[in-house]
Amino acid sequence: MAKAAKTKSKSSPSIPQAPRIAIAIMAAGKGTRLKSKHPKVLHEIGGKPILAHVIATAQKVVPAQDIFVIIGHEAERVRKAVAGTGVNFVLQAEQRGTGHALMVAREALSDTGYDQVIVLSGDAPLITAETIKKLSDFHIAQKATMTLLSADLDNPYGYGRVIRKGGRAEVQAIVEEKATNARQKKIREINSGFYAFSAPALYEHIDRLSTSNAHGEYYLTDMASVFHRAHKKVAAIKTADAAEVLGSNTRAEMMMLDAQLRLAKCRELLDSGVTIFYPHTCVIDSEVEVGADTVIEPFVQLLGKTKIGMDCRIRSYSVIGNSVIGDRVTVKPGTIMEASRVGNGAVLGPYTHMRPGSEVGEGAHLGNFVETKKIKLGKGSKANHLSYLGDAEIGEGVNVGAGTITCNYDGVNKHKTVIEDGVFVGSDSTLVAPVTIGRGAYIAAASCITEDVPADALALGRARQSVKEGWARAKRETLKEKHRST
Repeated sequence: MAKAAKTKSKSSPSIPQAPRIAIAIMAAGKGTRLKSKHPKVLHEIGGKPILAHVIATAQKVVPAQDIFVIIGHEAERVRKAVAGTGVNFVLQAEQRGTGHALMVAREALSDTGYDQVIVLSGDAPLITAETIKKLSDFHIAQKATMTLLSADLDNPYGYGRVIRKGGRAEVQAIVEEKATNARQKKIREINSGFYAFSAPALYEHIDRLSTSNAHGEYYLTDMASVFHRAHKKVAAIKTADAAEVLGSNTRAEMMMLDAQLRLAKCRELLDSGVTIFYPHTCVIDSEVEVGADTVIEPFVQLLGKTKIGMDCRIRSYSVIGNSVIGDRVTVKPGTIMEASRVGNGAVLGPYTHMRPGSEVGEGAHLGNFVETKKIKLGKGSKANHLSYLGDAEIGEGVNVGAGTITCNYDGVNKHKTVIEDGVFVGSDSTLVAPVTIGRGAYIAAASCITEDVPADALALGRARQSVKEGWARAKRETLKEKHRST
């Protein structure tokens, strides 16, 4: 019997584990140059706080539980503003510099087993996830202890210059503006303040930072010198877009970043099939969504998390915030809408004001100077002129005449008006809630309705007309006689 052949077992090569990466976002500073009582990172650009932009980008790189926002000035306000993102917070109660910020984060970043720490600036909202990933990957590929993100600026004044070792990836020194010589001042490559660190090496050496500088603070930039003295590798990778690393230290810088964000948003929408006339006149927040073939005219504002469907027309001077609009909707000039919903094919405006909680059904119309608040307007219903409709449920196929008011407030409580399908409400009617108008009923013009109206009934609530013939002529004669006597 033949012996079975022996097979040699081959040990499979070990697969390298991906490094555990944490992102630390610097958000503790006051921002004195803004001359503001508000925290710097909570000033808004592109429709949301600067810090929220940085967090949203960081979340494209690592999960929220691996993001640590270092807060200090107005810490609780900052925490509250972005708490919904699920990130962690580290309190830097005493702000003693960027190096000190990572010192106070030691427990969170070092004692929890992270291999790499990426440091971002909470006031630089244009940074992209792609650039952060490149920084991280380059750091690993270079086997560096510290890697900084650099950029070429046309005017590098005020920034620390990056001095490379013979043009290689490795950095010889970072020289601050006030310490540069004539040759170094001509260098356009600057240190952005974005870094990748080997976490164990960072916390092994961070206590070697010194406060022997004009401000008596611990600067993270000085870690480059610390690592050089320890014979550790410091590298640099240059971003292709210098705008990514720009901070917002002044109001002017902030508005420049806001303009860049909004124009980038317009380009994104244009590329997706949206027509925007004169994009530089429109204010479109970063989280707005718009469907293909929708046309946005000049001087439109689309704010917050507004969603607009396909084939709509949003005409000039309309302001729409945190609202959802269906397909084929026409929004005429000057319409204001906040936290409302609009069904397919509806027509709004001009100068309609939809306050929070307004819902407009498919094919419905709201017209000139109609104000709504917390209403439901059914399919095909119309209120075309000069009306206030608040706390009302209005059915399908209802016609609301000009000047109609739902009197929803009694001075203490709000009450509801119900108008069922097919009702005709005559002009200048006053509906005093709580009241229900039954299906198919008619309300005579100029009526004040204080009681429920049955289905298919006619309701009148006005005084009987009285005509006194010749009264006007007699009145005029009396007035003329009085004038002559005086």
